[in-house]
Amino acid sequence: MGYDRKDHFYRKAKREGKASRAVYKLAELQRRFKLISKGAAVVDLGCAPGGWMQELAPMVGPKGSVVGIDILPLALPLPKNCTFIEGDINDDDKMAEVERAAGGRVSCVLSDMSPNLSGVAFADAYHSYELAMRALEACDRVLKNGGNFVVKIFPGEEFAGFVKELKSRFKKVNTVIPEATRKTSSERYLVCTGFKINSPQ
Repeated sequence: MGYDRKDHFYRKAKREGKASRAVYKLAELQRRFKLISKGAAVVDLGCAPGGWMQELAPMVGPKGSVVGIDILPLALPLPKNCTFIEGDINDDDKMAEVERAAGGRVSCVLSDMSPNLSGVAFADAYHSYELAMRALEACDRVLKNGGNFVVKIFPGEEFAGFVKELKSRFKKVNTVIPEATRKTSSERYLVCTGFKINSPQ
C-alpha cells in the first residue's frame, strides 16, 4: 500500500486552518525544548509560506518579534509582531535588513529550509547540508550568546561532520524526528541550545 499523503497531520492542519503539517513540528520542538520565550526576538530562515511565523507570533507575544526571510513571497497574512523580508539569505544586504528588523542579536534562529528535491538522495542530502551551513552562518550574524538554533537537514555523508561542527558551537545538540514528519521523509531536525558566540569557526 502506498503512502497516504492525507494522513492524520495533513487532515489536522486542514481542519485547524494551519498552513501545513510543519506547524506541528515546531509546536513539538517548542514543547520539548522550550526554545522560545515571551518577549524574545526570533529569526525564521526560509519562512514561506509563513506557517511557522504565524505560530511563533503568540510564542513571543506582543513584546516579542519574529523576522522571516525567504526568496518566495508569503502566502499568509502575518500578525503585527512579524516582519517579512523577501530575499536570499546568501545576500549580505538582505541579511543586514534582517539584523536591522530584529533590532540586534536574537535569542533563536530557525531554519526549515529545504532544497528543491530531485529524488536523487545523495544530491538532495548535499544540497540540504549546504542550506544548513548557510543557516549556521546566519547564526554568526544574528544569534546572541546562549541562544538556540533549529535546523532541518536530510542526512547524507556530510551529516556527522555537520553535527560535530554544531557541537563545537553549542552547549547541547539533539537530533529529533518530530511526530508530524512524513513517514517517507528522511528529514531530521537538529535542536541546538547554548550558542557559544566566540567559538572557533
